[in-house]
Amino acid sequence: MLKAAVIGVGSMGRNHVRVYREIGDSVELVGIADKNPQAAAKIGTTFGVPYYEDYLQMLEECRPDLVSLAVPTNFHCEVGAALIERGVHVLIEKPLALTLDEGRRLIELADRHKVLLAVGHIERFNPAVRELHRRLREGMAGRIYRLHAQRLSPYPARIRDAGVVLDLATHDIDLFRYLMNEEIVRLYGETQQSINSDREDMFNGLLRFQSGVVGVLDVNWITPTKVRRLTVTGTRGMFVCDLLSQELWFYENETAPSQWDALSVLRGVTEGNTLGIRIERYEPLAAQLRDFVEAVRDQRPPTVTGRDGLETLRVALDFVCSGSEVRIINREIE
Repeated sequence: MLKAAVIGVGSMGRNHVRVYREIGDSVELVGIADKNPQAAAKIGTTFGVPYYEDYLQMLEECRPDLVSLAVPTNFHCEVGAALIERGVHVLIEKPLALTLDEGRRLIELADRHKVLLAVGHIERFNPAVRELHRRLREGMAGRIYRLHAQRLSPYPARIRDAGVVLDLATHDIDLFRYLMNEEIVRLYGETQQSINSDREDMFNGLLRFQSGVVGVLDVNWITPTKVRRLTVTGTRGMFVCDLLSQELWFYENETAPSQWDALSVLRGVTEGNTLGIRIERYEPLAAQLRDFVEAVRDQRPPTVTGRDGLETLRVALDFVCSGSEVRIINREIE
């Protein structure tokens, strides 16, 4: 049985603690660490696991094989490097790092020490997204024209060290790359600071893939209700995916000719049948951590690698740059 630990037990890290305890058939949670001693004690006591303020002490005493790293983004490189240099496999909550240089350093260290580096882009493990991905590969939507993501939320109470692009839009950038499996060649972003923020809290982005497919992102912290919706439009119809409820619908294009040919010409694409697609629901975080544990056990790449995380970070930083400089960015593919 592999030994796991969690560093950083804030709003996301505490869920990692819970899930590791729930999937205990293949992994044992041996310790947690958080620089806030009260938080560490509360979570450690709740879940009956040794807790530490000093993560290096935890590593020395607990000797975990793998760690979920859920500290603020500006500490990802420092703490992640310390784990990798000790031979510990690590899953870093997105984004991979604060800068591209930091992200590259983590990947180079992981390669050198033969350590698995995974990035926590959790939406890839959403069962509705996985079913959408499968049906797109089968050609159900036909040729894809456009992807549109909405990720809207009330302003967060917890302190953040990143703006809405790095914190939220990276989810959808990664999803777009996962669904299309091709590179982004051009993008333009508009950002705005709206509510007592020194970083952007509203973002609208437009991107184009190599094949010509267009992606649209609508992301903010200023909406009084939470929305997580993804649509994919193609020649045969449109998929609508609700990421919160894990629901997936397909609105097909009507193929039968209209009784009024002139009207048919004027209307263009017409409405056909609507199909609700059955989804077997499960918790994406549980699927993500099982994938990480199995990757470590089987010595295979995780579903979301460090290089995946680095490319998503590159796109996000290009969007931030585009928004601040008010310019279109034509991207060179590494």
